[in-house]
Amino acid sequence: MSTLPCTTLSLPHHPNPKPSPTILTTTPTTLSSSTNLKHLKQVHAQILKSNLDRSDSLLFKLLLSSFTLSPTLHYPLSLFTQISKPQTHLCNKLLRELSRCREPEKALVVYERMRREGVALDRFSFPPLLKAVSRASALAEGIEIHGLASKLGFDSDPFVQTVLVRMYAACGRVMDARLVFDKMPSRDVVAWSIMIDGYCKSGHYDIAFHLFEEMKNSDVKPDEMILSTILSACGRAGKLTYGKAIHDFIEENEIVVDSHILSALIAMYAGSGSMDLAQRLFDKTSEKNFVVATAMVSGYSKLGRVEDARLIFDQIVQKDLVCWSAMISGYAESDRPQAALRLFSEMEVSGLRPDQVTMLSVISACAHLGALDQAKWVHLYVDKSGFGGVLSVNNALIDMYAKCGSLERARGVFEKMSRRNVITWTTMISAFAMHGDASNALNFFNQMKLANVEPNGVTFVGVLYACSHAGLVEEGRQIFASMVNEYNITPKHEHYGCMVDLYGRANLLREALEVIETMPLAPNVVIWGSLMAACQIHGEIELGEFAAKQVLELEPDHDGALVVLSNIYAKERRWEEVGMVRKLMKNNGISKQRGCSRIELKNEVHEFLMADRSHKQADQIYEKLDEVVREVKQVGYTPNTCSILVDLEEEEKKEAILWHSEKLALSFGLISAKNGSCIRIVKNLRICEDCHTFMKLASKVYEREIIVRDRTRFHHYKHGYCSCKDYW
Repeated sequence: MSTLPCTTLSLPHHPNPKPSPTILTTTPTTLSSSTNLKHLKQVHAQILKSNLDRSDSLLFKLLLSSFTLSPTLHYPLSLFTQISKPQTHLCNKLLRELSRCREPEKALVVYERMRREGVALDRFSFPPLLKAVSRASALAEGIEIHGLASKLGFDSDPFVQTVLVRMYAACGRVMDARLVFDKMPSRDVVAWSIMIDGYCKSGHYDIAFHLFEEMKNSDVKPDEMILSTILSACGRAGKLTYGKAIHDFIEENEIVVDSHILSALIAMYAGSGSMDLAQRLFDKTSEKNFVVATAMVSGYSKLGRVEDARLIFDQIVQKDLVCWSAMISGYAESDRPQAALRLFSEMEVSGLRPDQVTMLSVISACAHLGALDQAKWVHLYVDKSGFGGVLSVNNALIDMYAKCGSLERARGVFEKMSRRNVITWTTMISAFAMHGDASNALNFFNQMKLANVEPNGVTFVGVLYACSHAGLVEEGRQIFASMVNEYNITPKHEHYGCMVDLYGRANLLREALEVIETMPLAPNVVIWGSLMAACQIHGEIELGEFAAKQVLELEPDHDGALVVLSNIYAKERRWEEVGMVRKLMKNNGISKQRGCSRIELKNEVHEFLMADRSHKQADQIYEKLDEVVREVKQVGYTPNTCSILVDLEEEEKKEAILWHSEKLALSFGLISAKNGSCIRIVKNLRICEDCHTFMKLASKVYEREIIVRDRTRFHHYKHGYCSCKDYW
């Protein structure tokens, strides 16, 4: 066992005469009445002066008093070294104190001295000692102590067995904990609780649930601690049905629902997405503690109900970091990045410093927003706050810069990283893929393999996506085969979707259909949607209609499929079917998702909807748009109205398509950004054919680089060309 440093303090011995009986009786009283360390040291000085330091029992009382008054363990441990012959029962008391203190590993100092000086350990020595080991996660020392307990015959003691289970579980060795647990001839509720909690903390929820049922069958009545643990596990595992069964068990057995169980029930329902039940219980709580309130915030946020989450968040008087992080994350994941960043600023003002979890949410929000200036600020904040060396944070920064349109900065973060894992490489490969740089995506994939980092399923999605968007059919085929044959990765929906997309974009529609028909998984909406989109691009009407109907069978309200069907019927002059589709959409309240575009200028993000006139510079923007339209028409632009699904005259359709949100954002950029500067736009939907052509021609006429991030990828427009080579 490794030797732990022991603090020593030299104390002089004075050849004083034998102390008087009065001093011997008054000193313990003085010790118990000491209120601070200074006073205690004065008593210590009196002991030395009176030659009482040879009394081990008195020094030990001084030692025990020092635990509550000394800010560190330096002084108590120095006193321990002065006790000439520590006895077992005194050492056990000291072990109990140390097992509860802020530095539990110091108990091993006492243990080592006991072993070194031959002080016997008894059945009362092992529980506090193993408790200290558990708290310090000192597995190697714990294994040695287990061996000694077995050698001395104390491993059959129920108290020792229980703390051994706790020690192994706390050190992450849940299987070793179970071996000890299974050997116990009788198990009380504490032993069951420790074992169940060990499985829950290690993520083995199903085993924990099975063990809970076994405990009930053994006639051990679960206490509020076990019930709270199991309910929390149900929430984390999303086991709503089992959680409800536990709730029923509590009610049937008339178990008193204390604050712990009530909190666990609310957290379980919230974690499982059953917010109505969670809210009902939450309303019954007299004191809204922030742990339960945070669970409610997280639960609503996961369902995208951020307004409900914010209502509860605002009611919490004293918010901790977890609570702030949950709300920031809720906004970030619900496509409300600006709200997430505003809330982060509020948190800073409150005086709380972010942790790694908070920073990841903030970086994610910035990535969603797509605002490069904001991204640069976040990166500076990360470095200033000391998170620059954290692997997960750097991985997130790569993703953030890529989604904000700066491959150069994303690659810069990658190059500076001293340590990279599979997520690092995958994020960089996916960054190249979304920017249409298939060459670098494949190059980095090969470098990754040379660096002996094994790609995972997500890596292959990124590489296949790159091949798909660059028309690299043969390379895509080979990579898919290597994934299965070399790396033994079973393809998922995402991989088959990439292959359908790869063939579909290349107008190999029969091969795409063959992938769907032969895949061992049932095709989902995304896969049929890829085929449908490819058929629309290549004018394959019959197969496109079939694919759209498959999408609608899986998702009847899918607006994209209904638009495609209507367009197919219109092209075929099947007006009756067109009317039926439009009537269906109208009756069901289905409308095509509104396009929204964002542009960042001078650290401010401006948002535009289709035909939006809410901006304070709306008149200037539309005036500029008219000018841009005139200019691009002179170099060959003609409005393409085929994607409009409204009953309008042709001229009205042309006017409507000119009011698309990205055109408004571009016009604002042209009147507000510096001459020659890059204009960056983020669009929530796939850019339409008309806007794609419009952006290309505008980049030529105004000699500007225009970068548009749509729902699936980036388009870099320059000198009248797009980086996608019109293959998107």
